[in-house]
Amino acid sequence: METIDPKNVKAGDEVFVIYHNPHTPSVANVRPAEIVPHPKDPNAVALFLNESFHLIEEDDALFTSEKDAEQAFQELYSDI
Repeated sequence: METIDPKNVKAGDEVFVIYHNPHTPSVANVRPAEIVPHPKDPNAVALFLNESFHLIEEDDALFTSEKDAEQAFQELYSDI
């Protein structure tokens, strides 16, 4: 499965992430997201997901395809 180094993304890139619902932490799913210009820092980018901006952390797992994200999801959560 192929992941993207968060340092190598640019505005306009489409990525897939495993998203954990902040209101129900036991719920997670694969979601498409877009890399966009950061709304407050013109020298940075952010993740646009579920109609909101998210800071991109160094340890975030960004996937190049939905298939890769689904495979990682299955490896992480198949025993739960």
